[in-house]
Amino acid sequence: MKQIKILVIDDDPHICELIKLYGETNGYQMISAYDGMEGLERFFDETPDLVILDIMLPEMDGWQLCKSIRADKPTPIIMLTGKGESYDRIKGLDLGADDYMVKPFDPKELMARIKAVLRRGNQLPETKEVIEFPSLRIDPNQYHVICRGTEFTLPPKEMELLYFFATYPNQVFTRQQLLDKVWGFDFHGDPRTVDVHIKRIREKLGDHTQWSLKTIRGIGYKFEVKSD
Repeated sequence: MKQIKILVIDDDPHICELIKLYGETNGYQMISAYDGMEGLERFFDETPDLVILDIMLPEMDGWQLCKSIRADKPTPIIMLTGKGESYDRIKGLDLGADDYMVKPFDPKELMARIKAVLRRGNQLPETKEVIEFPSLRIDPNQYHVICRGTEFTLPPKEMELLYFFATYPNQVFTRQQLLDKVWGFDFHGDPRTVDVHIKRIREKLGDHTQWSLKTIRGIGYKFEVKSD
């Protein structure tokens, strides 16, 4: 069985060592980097299965690094922030991060978050069928979406959310239902995570005359598909 490889990018050697110790105890292969540029190089050299990324980094900050990773691969990212402000959490999620933790954190909880993110990342097995609507093709196996002839490679959570909506057209879901179905019952993050990911999907795909992601005021969202 392939050993899961995790890249930790943090300029605090003590935090890197702590995460490495707990990660290796849980059976992961751990790699560390101490600034943004080194982290980016190690990401491309090592192709990790998951990245733990601090926001405040020398050379290149966590925001820029998250953008660079997301532009290349749908690798799961857990962001670390020392501020604990909702702005940092929402911005990280807006850039495509899968989860976040506020420093100081319990390393045991971090290990639980890692397991949850990795488990959620496997929710779209290659047996899933491709879904098509007018000018829209969703391929969950390749994490590819083709919309009006333009191809997009979506981060895991955006793809899983879009695929879930497309599987149940015209059905209304609350934020909590979407968190439970797409993020999993063990997700304890901000419910606004759903809003952020839907905003990102809308920015990429826009609306179509026959389909769109609709906000149902006071309830939640639905993927509206108009019949011919």
